[in-house]
Amino acid sequence: MGRRSRGRRLQQQQQQQRPGGAEDSAEGGGKRNDAVGARSWEGGYPEIIKENKLFEHYYQELKIVPEGEWDQFMAALREPLPATLRITGYKSHAKEILHCLKNKYFKELEDLEVDGQKVEVPQPLSWCACRLAAIPAEKGNISRQEAVSMIPPLLLNAHPHHKILDMCAAPGSKTAQLIEMLHADMRVPFPEGFVIANDVDNKRCYLLVHQAKRLSSPCIMVVNHDASCIPRLQMDVNGRKEILFYDRILCDVPCSGDGTMRKNIDVWKKWTTLNSLQLHGLQLRIATRGAEQLVEGGRMVYSTCSLNPIEDEAVIASLLEKSEGALELADVSSELPGLKWMPGLSQWKVMTKDGQWFAEWDDVPRGRHTQIRPTMFPPRDPEKLQAMHLEHCPPPSKKMKLFGFKEDPFVFIPEDDPLFPPIQKFYALDPSFPKMNLLTRTTEGKKRQLYMVSKELRNVLLNNSERMKVINTGIKVWCRNNSGEEFDCAFRLAQEGIYTLYPFINSRIITVSIEDVKILLTQENPFFRKLSSETYSQAKDMAKGSVVLKYEPDPTKPDTLRCPIVLCGWRGKASIRTFVPKNERLHYLRMMGLEVSAEKKKDGAAQMDESTASPVPPDGEAAAEPGAEQPASPGASTSSDPAGAGPPR
Repeated sequence: MGRRSRGRRLQQQQQQQRPGGAEDSAEGGGKRNDAVGARSWEGGYPEIIKENKLFEHYYQELKIVPEGEWDQFMAALREPLPATLRITGYKSHAKEILHCLKNKYFKELEDLEVDGQKVEVPQPLSWCACRLAAIPAEKGNISRQEAVSMIPPLLLNAHPHHKILDMCAAPGSKTAQLIEMLHADMRVPFPEGFVIANDVDNKRCYLLVHQAKRLSSPCIMVVNHDASCIPRLQMDVNGRKEILFYDRILCDVPCSGDGTMRKNIDVWKKWTTLNSLQLHGLQLRIATRGAEQLVEGGRMVYSTCSLNPIEDEAVIASLLEKSEGALELADVSSELPGLKWMPGLSQWKVMTKDGQWFAEWDDVPRGRHTQIRPTMFPPRDPEKLQAMHLEHCPPPSKKMKLFGFKEDPFVFIPEDDPLFPPIQKFYALDPSFPKMNLLTRTTEGKKRQLYMVSKELRNVLLNNSERMKVINTGIKVWCRNNSGEEFDCAFRLAQEGIYTLYPFINSRIITVSIEDVKILLTQENPFFRKLSSETYSQAKDMAKGSVVLKYEPDPTKPDTLRCPIVLCGWRGKASIRTFVPKNERLHYLRMMGLEVSAEKKKDGAAQMDESTASPVPPDGEAAAEPGAEQPASPGASTSSDPAGAGPPR
C-alpha cells in the first residue's frame, strides 16, 4: 500500500471514530484538521539523540583527549557549531569591507537583544591571518567557511611564486584561500605561481569552477582526475620537457568526517569504525601520490575532518615509512599563534566494527586481512623514519579514462592572428602585454570571448593536453560586440578580467570621483551632464566604445572609499554606462556605505537610501540611449556580461 493511500485510510478511520460523525466533519472538520496539523508540525522531526556508545568507547580507549577532560570534550561535541565567515579577495578591498562591517553592521549589533539574550558581536579569530566576515555574497568577497577549514591552507604557507596542487579541491573554499595567497600583491597581475585544483567528481568540479571564478584569477586551473593516480604533468623549461613538481600540495582527503559531529548530526547515529577502515587505503594512496609530485624542499599538508588515528597518524606514519627518510614531519606548532591544538598520538589500536581490538598486525587473523591492513598500525621502530628515501613510483600506465561532459578546447591565439592588432591599437596596450597567453574556447567561426592565463599555466596547457582533463582555466578579458567594428574595435572589456588587464592599458581610461561611481552603479545610462566636470572633460573628445573607469581614493578624504576601483564602461554618444555584474555592483555600493533596495524602479535602476545619486532621471529624459542594451542593475536578476552584447550607439 502506498504512503498516500495509508494516509487517506487513517484519516477516514479517525473521522469515523469522532463523536458527531459526518456533521462534525462537515462543520468543524476544517478546524479539527488544522488542530491535528498544528500538533504534528509543532512536534517537527524527531530530535537526533547525540549519543553513540561505540564512539565513546572507541575514543576513550584510544585516549585522544587528556585525562579528566572527556566530559568537557563530549559536551563540546553536543554544542552547535558557531558560524565563521571569511573576507576574501584583493587585500585593499578586503580591508575596506572589514572597515565597513566593523563601523556599520557590527555597531548595529552592539545593543541588540533577541529573546532577551544579548547578541554577541562577531570577533576575529586570533590565529587567523584571513579576515572576519558577516554577510555571504556571490561576488566572492565574503564566504562562509568553518574555522578549522581555514587551517590547512594557512599551514601550507604558500607564496605568489609557488606552483600549488590542491588534490581534492571541491567545493573550493580552501582553493579560494590559495588563490588569494598567489595574489598577495595586487600590483602584480600575473604571479609566477598557479593553483591546479583537482576533484574526482565531475559535477563537483563545476561547483569548484564557480567558486574559483569569483576571485577572477588567471592563475587557476580546474582538472578532473582520481587524486590517487593524478597524472604527472610536464612543462617546457628552456626547450626541454621536464616533470612538473609542485612547491606546495594540499592533500585534504575524503574521510569519515567524525570530527564534524557538531555540524553533521547524522554522524551520531551512523558512526562506526568500518568507515575509517574502508577509507584508510584510499587516503594513503592519495597522500603517496601527492608526495611523489612534491619538489625537494616543498611542503605538503595532509588533512581530514576525522578524529580517527587510522585516518590521520596511521596514514602519516605509513607515508614516512615509505619515504625512507626523504620526507619529514614538520613542526608547525608556532606558525599559527593562538591556535589551540594537541599533539598527535604515537600509539593506538585498531578496532573492528563489532568491537574487536587488535594492538599489532601480527594479532590480526588471516580472515580479517582484507579489512585490516598493516599500514593501519603504529610503526614498530620509529627510529627507522630518520633514514628513509622517497620511492618514485612511475605514473599510471593504463590509458586515462575521462568521464562527464566533453569540454570545449583551449585554443591559444596565434601571434599573427589579425584579430589582435585592432585591440592592441584601440586600447594602446603596453608592449609588455603577454598576448601569447590569450586563448578562446572554439576552433571554428568567430571568436566571441577572449580569455587569459598566466605564462606558467599556458606552459602546462600546451604540454599536457593528452594527459589531463581540464574543466576550466583562465579569466575572460574581452567580449565581442555584435556591431563592434563600427567603433574601431570588435571587442569590449570584460569586468571579470579588468584587474588583470588594467595595468597594460594606456588609453580609453577615465578617472572618476566617488560621486561618479555612485551614479554609474545606480543609473542605467547617465548623461555626461550628471557626472562631474572632470569626468566630462575626459570623455567629451573620446571616441565611442569600451572604456576603463578608474577611481583612486583621495587621501585628504579619509571618510570616503579607501581602495581603488576599476570598472568596465561604454562611452556612448552622450552618456556613459557600466558593464558590471549585479553582484559586483552591490558589493561596491555596500563598500561605499549605500544600502540598495531589492526592488527596482521602472527604469531598472537601483534605489538607494542616500540622496547623493538619485537613480531617477528628470521627467522627460530617457534613462537609456536608443539602441542600448540594458545592463543588470543591482535590483535586477538578468544575467550579466552577455557575450554578444550590443553597446549603446
